[in-house]
Amino acid sequence: MEANSSSGVANNVARAIVAALNWNSTPDDRKAAVSYLDSIKTGDVRVLATTSLLLVKKDWSSEIRLHAFKMLQAELVSMMLRWLPEDITVHNEDLEGDRRRLLLRGLTESLPEILPLLYTLLERHFGATLSEVSRQQMDVAKQHASTATAALNAINAYAEWAPLADLAKFGIINGCGYLLSAADFRLHACEFFKLVSSRKRPSDTSASEYDSAIISIFQILMNVSREFLYKSTSTASTVDEDEFEFAEYICESIVSLGSTNLQCITGNSTILSIYLQQMLGFFQHYKLGLHYHALLFWLALMRDLVMKPKVTSAPSGDGSGSAQLDNDKKMILSLVTDDICGSILDVSFQRMIRREKIFPGASFAPVTLELWSDDFEGKGDFSQYRSKLSELMKLIASLKPILASSKVSDRVFAIITSPVPLQDLAMMESFQVSLENIVTAVFDGSNEFAGGSTELHLALCRIFEGLLQRLLSLNWSEPALVEILGHYLDALGPFMKYYPDAVGGVINKLFELLASLPCVMKDPSMSGARNARLQICTSFIRIAKSADKSILPHMKGIADTMGYMQREGCLLRSEHNLLGEAFLVMSSAAGLQQQQEVLNWLLEPLSQQWTQLEWQNNYLSEPLGVVRLCLDTSLMWSIFHTVTFFEKALKRSGFKKGNLNSENSSMQHPLSSHLAWMLPPLLKLLRALHALWSPSISQTLPAEVKAAMIITDAEKYSLLGESNPKISKTSLTFTDGSQADIETNEVDIRNWLKGIRDSGYNVLGLATTIGDPFFKCFDVDSVALALMENIQSAEFRHMRQLIHSVLTHLVKSCPPEMWEIWLEKLLHPLLINLHQVLSFSWSSLLHEGRAKAPDVQCIVATSDLKVEVMEEKLLRDLTREMCALLSVMASPGLNTGLPSLDQSGHINRLVDTSSLKDLDAFLSNSMVAFMLKNNRLAIPVLQICIEAFSWTVGESMTKVSSFCAAVVVLSISTRNIELQQFVCKDLFSAAIKGLMLESNAIISADLVGLCRDIFIYLCDRDPAPRQVLLSLPCISPLDLAAFEEALTKTLSPKEQKQLMRSLLMVATGNKLKALAAQKTVNIITNVTARPRSSVTAATEARIDDGEPVGLAAIM
Repeated sequence: MEANSSSGVANNVARAIVAALNWNSTPDDRKAAVSYLDSIKTGDVRVLATTSLLLVKKDWSSEIRLHAFKMLQAELVSMMLRWLPEDITVHNEDLEGDRRRLLLRGLTESLPEILPLLYTLLERHFGATLSEVSRQQMDVAKQHASTATAALNAINAYAEWAPLADLAKFGIINGCGYLLSAADFRLHACEFFKLVSSRKRPSDTSASEYDSAIISIFQILMNVSREFLYKSTSTASTVDEDEFEFAEYICESIVSLGSTNLQCITGNSTILSIYLQQMLGFFQHYKLGLHYHALLFWLALMRDLVMKPKVTSAPSGDGSGSAQLDNDKKMILSLVTDDICGSILDVSFQRMIRREKIFPGASFAPVTLELWSDDFEGKGDFSQYRSKLSELMKLIASLKPILASSKVSDRVFAIITSPVPLQDLAMMESFQVSLENIVTAVFDGSNEFAGGSTELHLALCRIFEGLLQRLLSLNWSEPALVEILGHYLDALGPFMKYYPDAVGGVINKLFELLASLPCVMKDPSMSGARNARLQICTSFIRIAKSADKSILPHMKGIADTMGYMQREGCLLRSEHNLLGEAFLVMSSAAGLQQQQEVLNWLLEPLSQQWTQLEWQNNYLSEPLGVVRLCLDTSLMWSIFHTVTFFEKALKRSGFKKGNLNSENSSMQHPLSSHLAWMLPPLLKLLRALHALWSPSISQTLPAEVKAAMIITDAEKYSLLGESNPKISKTSLTFTDGSQADIETNEVDIRNWLKGIRDSGYNVLGLATTIGDPFFKCFDVDSVALALMENIQSAEFRHMRQLIHSVLTHLVKSCPPEMWEIWLEKLLHPLLINLHQVLSFSWSSLLHEGRAKAPDVQCIVATSDLKVEVMEEKLLRDLTREMCALLSVMASPGLNTGLPSLDQSGHINRLVDTSSLKDLDAFLSNSMVAFMLKNNRLAIPVLQICIEAFSWTVGESMTKVSSFCAAVVVLSISTRNIELQQFVCKDLFSAAIKGLMLESNAIISADLVGLCRDIFIYLCDRDPAPRQVLLSLPCISPLDLAAFEEALTKTLSPKEQKQLMRSLLMVATGNKLKALAAQKTVNIITNVTARPRSSVTAATEARIDDGEPVGLAAIM
């Protein structure tokens, strides 16, 4: 009935159009026709839309079809034609599976009618816009412009997937190209070219037509680019911001085009050469936005050129595809000349610095370029941009090592001879990074250097030997310049790996630089010298890593010099630690025996002090002893440096991944024998430190110690996501026992407490990774006492750190036979406390808006809002770490005995319970099973899991769901009734409630999967799953019966999950926000007309209602 009514209106409109356009009609007939058409245009929009779409049908005359859209809101027609494909490209949940495919097919078959119509609308209304503007009829011109824009937007909806051959055939590509010259339409036209430029070449017979269309797009965009580049370089002052914005859109499109479709023009060297020159022009452009887009192109191109081709055989066996790729690469390589690469390097060198870093009066500042600034938006942060430039330098250096080496060497020569070196300090720092990039790439073992020619080796040797000699001859004494010089020297480390004769001079120079700086640490004005000394020592580590075995002959000389400087009192403990770390790196290249000897040499002096009972009894026998220790600054910092060196030793020692052979695989870790004396005093120290936060102790502490225990300014700024202007690069440098005023002592104590906690936790965590020497040789009670005695007084940030640095490693590394000994004593108090604090804080946050984290209770903030933000951040960080620990417990490596569910989707209604195992059968090969068997662990961990579904922690819930999935598997695989009841009732209900939170959209599929597994495998063993579903507000027993019947008709787990998802949505009255919020984008590309297969026909025949979809309803 409704269809007949719509058809009648369309017939009336068609007759009215004919009458209005026919000059043989009487004036009264024409007037009546126009009046009728106006009533349609101003009436019900649904009638207007339906009529407009019906007039698209091809059985109408062309006169009616073309003129009807002008009379009946062509703009609306364009919008309707745009919405149809957006139902496909932008996911519409009402169109699933077969119906979506049918709509896509209908749209594809209708393209020969849709595209010409859109082109006609675009052409007519664009022309009418220009005509009305020339007649000063601005209101009418705006109407036509609006319609032309709507047509262009509709075209863009097809540009993402319609065959490029069709877009070219029906004039769309050329039409949009013409609009690039129209200021009011060019940005919309840019959107079209942005979409088509990222299309990928099809592999079927339509490839040649695709290539032809792409070439035309290349030519259109290159013509626009040529005009802009000429104008902006010759008369830059005449280019306004609107033109730069337009140019950036064009540049983005042409970059995308070249990155995905360059092979379409590799057969034409002229076009390819011009294109590369234009890309170079954009890269060299002084506008940062244009340069940035071109950077992405050159980065992608150089990756392809440098990447070694994979050795694969062509399916046909003739290798023609591989040969074509080789020819394309050779063509591009022939056009990527030294001049192009040199120009790219020149620009990259200059842009490695932010504008804010340049000092006034700098002689090498690139004043003509718009450098990166902190207020530059839309391109990520500076570190990401700089890493892209660095990668581009490395790629060019791999491709053209002599050119890159000469370029960077010349630049460094120039900068180090600056007449005002301090003013050019920022530029020196940036060139050091460039030098490091190129040296690393040239001497990287993965490239062709090792097998290169002798001429290449000699040429590179001459370049870098000359640079090195120039650096060694510098006599800088200013701490900032000394630091820079040290960085330049360690940047040449990879060069020294292949030219070991250069190592001796560099080591001597570094010690010379170290000796040239004052060793006094008490004067705050000497902070620059202190930092420079530390950086020089760090350079030893960097050289030891990069020079590899070339430094081994110099180990004795370095050791002798260290000993001499120590005896002379001109080598501080922090510096000694860094040099010791460098020795550990060197020894790792020498082998396990050498490594063991170096460790003994470095650790023996430390063990003599560390194991003394006197200081342990005086300072670690009670919590207040730590307060007395803070008054003995010399011993305080000595202990700190001892603990930090333990951390460095554990990180730098052991087996390299590439050195695990049969000879050393059975050998113990080099530090195994040292743990027995290293860890007991550390555990005492950590126990005393933790006790400071207990209420009974904290009330008695001196004011400066209390102040030192409060969260630091740096931590506050980090929680707020703000930068701290008060923090300098040396503010956290630890002193070596200087006497200072009360405020300085407070800072020192705070830094010491934080440093001991950081390094102490890392030492324990790393020690657990050694395995048996830790777990079988240490008393678990002493470890539990140190870590868990005062866990209830721990602040959120400290608990998070303890879990991250110690307990996660312990859980991963503990042997299964030791789980019962270690895990219960350490995890029980932790889980009990975590459940209490997380439950309280999340409840407070969700109901009162405050997380009430203890970390910020004693600080004075400028606003309550900042305190609330910090509290919430602390709570989320702790929750995230707890979720990560649960994920580790459920990891496959710790649950090797966990069975996998039958993924066939088969529902066994008659489960043979006699085949089920006891939970005990999984205790030795499943940590989750071990946790569930032990009630002291199971109760708090399961409570955390259940409550976590109601916390808005988003992505962290994926880790909780993995633990819950393991719990479900065990409940299905065992005969444990208590576990089964928990899963069927509590966990099933919690998963459904979790879907009510929009923040859980990221794990909605996991939660639906849990619900599916619980119901399918347990509904016949326990009534709870059905009871839980029937308790939902909008479900009836008939609905549940229909759901179960539908489950029996499919063996696909995916379809079963979809059924469960649909049931839950209906049963809750569409209140599951996690499911409603789940949107996906479906990308349809390169649609071509192919013969329909029998499979496709059969699929479409399964559509239940038989009603036409989309264009099928109107064509």
